[in-house]
Amino acid sequence: MRARLLNAPSAASTASSLPSAGARPRRAVWRPRGPAAAPPPPPPLSLRARASMQPAAPLPERQGVPPVHGVSNTVVGVLGGGQLGKMLCQAASQMGIKMVILDPLQGCPASSVCHEHVVGSFSDGDAVREFSKRCGVLTVEIEHVDAATLEKLEKQGVDCEPKASTITIIQDKYRQKKHFSKFGIPLPDFMEVDTLHSIEEAGERFGYPLMVKSKRLAYDGRGNAVAQKKEDLSSVVASLGGFEHGLYVERWTPFVKELSVIVARSRDGSTVCYPVVETIHKDNICHIVEAPAEVSAKIKKSATDVAEKAIKSLEGAGVFAVELFLTEDDEILLNEVAPRPHNSGHHTIESCYTSQYEQHLRAILGMPLGDPSMKAPAAIMYNILGEDEGEAGFFLAHQLIERALSIPGASVHWYAKPEMRKQRKMGHITIVGPSKASVKSRLDKLLQRDTYDPKKASPRVSIIMGSDSDLNVMKDAEVILKKFNIPVETTIVSAHRTPERMYDFAKSAKDRGVEVIIAGAGGAAHLPGMVASLTSLPVIGVPVKTQSLSGLDSLLSIVQMPKGIPVATIAIGNAENAGLLAVKMLASRDPELTDKVLKYQDDLRDMVLEKAERLENIGWEEYLK
Repeated sequence: MRARLLNAPSAASTASSLPSAGARPRRAVWRPRGPAAAPPPPPPLSLRARASMQPAAPLPERQGVPPVHGVSNTVVGVLGGGQLGKMLCQAASQMGIKMVILDPLQGCPASSVCHEHVVGSFSDGDAVREFSKRCGVLTVEIEHVDAATLEKLEKQGVDCEPKASTITIIQDKYRQKKHFSKFGIPLPDFMEVDTLHSIEEAGERFGYPLMVKSKRLAYDGRGNAVAQKKEDLSSVVASLGGFEHGLYVERWTPFVKELSVIVARSRDGSTVCYPVVETIHKDNICHIVEAPAEVSAKIKKSATDVAEKAIKSLEGAGVFAVELFLTEDDEILLNEVAPRPHNSGHHTIESCYTSQYEQHLRAILGMPLGDPSMKAPAAIMYNILGEDEGEAGFFLAHQLIERALSIPGASVHWYAKPEMRKQRKMGHITIVGPSKASVKSRLDKLLQRDTYDPKKASPRVSIIMGSDSDLNVMKDAEVILKKFNIPVETTIVSAHRTPERMYDFAKSAKDRGVEVIIAGAGGAAHLPGMVASLTSLPVIGVPVKTQSLSGLDSLLSIVQMPKGIPVATIAIGNAENAGLLAVKMLASRDPELTDKVLKYQDDLRDMVLEKAERLENIGWEEYLK
């Protein structure tokens, strides 16, 4: 890594062999081999053998275009060298892509991992213009750049991704709202205010509390203020720099959750969306991200549709973050958009097949977009925010990091910012695991809090039965599940007497985090099969013994489900085995649980061996006494 002062570029740098500013990203081009230099030797060989023995002719070069060595020859220029720039450079390093950054801070986070750091301001038009000469494609890790200069550079042939028009729209949040409103994106009601009279009029129109926002340079809680009543308006306006600073207001949105969707858009306009996540804020700063969000499939689709529609209304390639509100009546409203990788996508480094950072590089370089789906069942990202100033803050952060290093599935990212301040984003910790309950439990351990209560945790297994008369049998399933510390719920759901309740239960189970259902039934035993027909979750049927046919009717009913509606089952009345089968299903993707199952099996073996040894030592007569 080399650092140069932008205001004094060397002659060597301006005459660099790097691609010019107007160079388009290039893909590797496959050319067929030339003819073999000599005929195949006798005796005749198979086609595969002949192909492997022939020397390959060199690939012809396109005139004036050097061959691509590795992933891409294009040098990527990034405006900004903060933590997002750092993680972009880390992804680029893995792919062998050269990254140059423009940032005014000599020791900015990205400076230690980029190919070249140019010291200069990304909001200075002259600095950006000079910087662009080093790059084949120009992108951003912060939207507060000189968009006017980017627009001029685009007209001169500089390749900017995303486009300057997109940066211009996103920089001004009021303009952003107007743009998305024009495309029919659902938003909270909003209006521009420039006088005390206009903001009082907005208060009468939208009611209180009233959200007042700065149009520009508002992020991480900065530039937002709430007026609880009309009398607060003057002080709120003053706190935001006055009307001359540029303000607008929004109707207060009583949301139940804040969601986010990362959308990647390629150069040809195609898009892929990452799973919907929930963001939890502390003092208006993103603090925790839970992936995937615990919302219904319908809400996930709605959130994804809104996010994708919003990004398709913008220009340029790259990764975009769409922040959303989920209201009490399950409506999705767009809050704001970031034209770059985002805090809500940090978890993708560990939890997804393609991180948002690799995806951004793929998108701006014209490569195929990667798979955005999660490779871990659940993940939590925890922001390391400054808890104190200076050395005291560094000490507290280090204590947290030390605990994280002993947490299974935890990865620490430290941004190496030179200055510690309260509420400043200094790093983050991502925890991946087999279930939302497990990663939440690990986060509680990390934060040294004892608030995790299995009774309040989202159940991984549901135990249902048609009548309380089955409880004496079905309780054994809950007993065994609790031995393995698996969150469980037990309730009564009758297929015949409460069909609506059964329908709602089965349809909502997966969205509530349930992974396996154990259904006990006697007699006709319709409950397991009816529930299985309504859910994608595995269902284990427990035949309950009845007076008439001793449970044989229940067993035969469960095992004779029609094709396409599978229900697992066990021996009549053996709910304990149903619980164990559920444990093994969960253990198939949970290494910790697998270890517990193996220990359980070892304990059973040891118990049998102890009994055998005792019988052999004392004989059956003494043994039976």
